[in-house]
Amino acid sequence: MGKIRTAVVGTGYLGRFHAQKYASLESSELVAVAEIDREQGERVATELNTRWVEDYTTLIGEVDAVSIVVPTQLHHEVASFFLDHGVHVLLEKPITVTVEQAEDLILRGRQSEAILQVGHLERFNPAVQALSSVLEAPLFIESHRLAPFNPRGADVSVILDLMIHDIDIIQDLVDSPIRHISPIGVPVLTNETDISNARVEFENGCVANVTASRVSTKSERKMRVFQHNAYIVVDFQEKTLSVYHKRDYSEQITDLSAVQADLSTFESGDALMEEIGAFLHSIQTGERPLVRGEEGKRALETALQINKQITDHPVGL
Repeated sequence: MGKIRTAVVGTGYLGRFHAQKYASLESSELVAVAEIDREQGERVATELNTRWVEDYTTLIGEVDAVSIVVPTQLHHEVASFFLDHGVHVLLEKPITVTVEQAEDLILRGRQSEAILQVGHLERFNPAVQALSSVLEAPLFIESHRLAPFNPRGADVSVILDLMIHDIDIIQDLVDSPIRHISPIGVPVLTNETDISNARVEFENGCVANVTASRVSTKSERKMRVFQHNAYIVVDFQEKTLSVYHKRDYSEQITDLSAVQADLSTFESGDALMEEIGAFLHSIQTGERPLVRGEEGKRALETALQINKQITDHPVGL
């Protein structure tokens, strides 16, 4: 297969980065960028030596694959159009506004045999990918995703903005249906939930305690996984994987000298480049994407359930 004809719909903050990656990848020919803001669209098109179009529907027949980086409220409308025309879609997270919309996109992709990949970028973090080599059966997971306030993304709750990353990773690691969720969340700087914690209990017995905040004074993205004989720490920011385990699994520990610590540090790569490269590879080979529409729907469903429970039972009422 020759170069894949690509385009990016939406050239805002993140969309511009998508376009840069497509323009630099050997397997991609960036045909165009689609943007309703002419000044912004032309700026990105000029920067990347491609062309700007205002109407994304004019791209049919000219592209094989697109990244859709528009507001979430438009995800279903734009992705439906391309999937119905057999164009492969990389759709930013969250996949859609509702679970029903997500199910509809999955069906449309199956019917047209077009790939639908969802942009859960953290799955391409090398520390996360290395976790599978040491993971057995997680018993307890604790995650913290803390960030200073940023107006970008504040139109939705912190659950859909930040926590959904960890929800997606945890559900992939545990691979068991959820039995019960106990969340709490409060608005601080916006009308939406700005800080939240959720205790998620799975049917296989694993429990996850997930915290996300966008009103913190520091940035932190860590996940701690506890399993029989081992304690694992993933630092998403520093791209490190620390594993603490007994030197001799058959013996009871009497002092810390019996604990072995293994630290792996990974190069600071380009997760977005890896994500887009994997998307194009799936198109070329027919291999299953790392994050399909089904995984995007699963994470959305859990995030919306947490959101609803917080809305239905606000703190202090």
